[in-house]
Amino acid sequence: MAKRRQDPAPIEARVFQTTDEIDHGIAKLQRRISELEQLDIARAKVNDTGEITVARSNVREAIREIFGPNSPEFHEHEHLDIWAGPMYMGMHSSEIVEGTIRGRAQVVGILNGLIARLREKREDLTSGATPRPATYFDHLNLHPRIVDVSRDLFLDGHHWEAVFAAAKALMNYIKERSGRHDLDGAPLVRTVFSRNSPVLAFNDLASQTDQDEQEGMMHMFEGAVLAVRNPGGHAFPEGSEQRAVEYVSFLSLLAYRVQEARKAKASA
Repeated sequence: MAKRRQDPAPIEARVFQTTDEIDHGIAKLQRRISELEQLDIARAKVNDTGEITVARSNVREAIREIFGPNSPEFHEHEHLDIWAGPMYMGMHSSEIVEGTIRGRAQVVGILNGLIARLREKREDLTSGATPRPATYFDHLNLHPRIVDVSRDLFLDGHHWEAVFAAAKALMNYIKERSGRHDLDGAPLVRTVFSRNSPVLAFNDLASQTDQDEQEGMMHMFEGAVLAVRNPGGHAFPEGSEQRAVEYVSFLSLLAYRVQEARKAKASA
């Protein structure tokens, strides 16, 4: 029996509650930088001491501990290596040492960048400033299907392109869960979430209340198609960054409801 596919854990940015937490993280990253700078790479490579492997592991673990295993920082750097440049069979030992030295400089640069990020978070915490939507995008616990297609666009300033990408991802997710790849748009959601004979049901449909919820949810998905996805395919709507993140959150809610819905009948 095939195993059910599990969605990856959602990306969640670490929310620091105190400046002490941030200062502890900064100090830990500074220790990792010091360890790297003191590392005798030529000796470690020639004698195969394992020190470089340990240093790499320490850096990855520090990022995981400070920012969290599901954080965007760890997601980006969990496979970080102390190496920069091409790698091929038969490299001379001197080339390997040089590539590792370049890699160390690169990793130190990454760690300094993370320290700068932590210091900025410290300033925000002490000033009590209200964060802009882009700064709390990762705090929203959005559905993985929505995050995957919208996060980079949104954080790069393409807010309404992110909304449109999220809307398209939602439609694709509905097709995948329902098996109705022959339909799209409003006909898709009206068929899949029909009040009378749905493909995906949000409840047992055992009462008038259940049926009302099913129909109401169908109209919510229909609204997402007609008011968000379809206009986005022609001209992105105008609006604030705040409004864009609200749309993305709405589409994420619908994606979670698709995930929770049960198959009510075999696909036609």
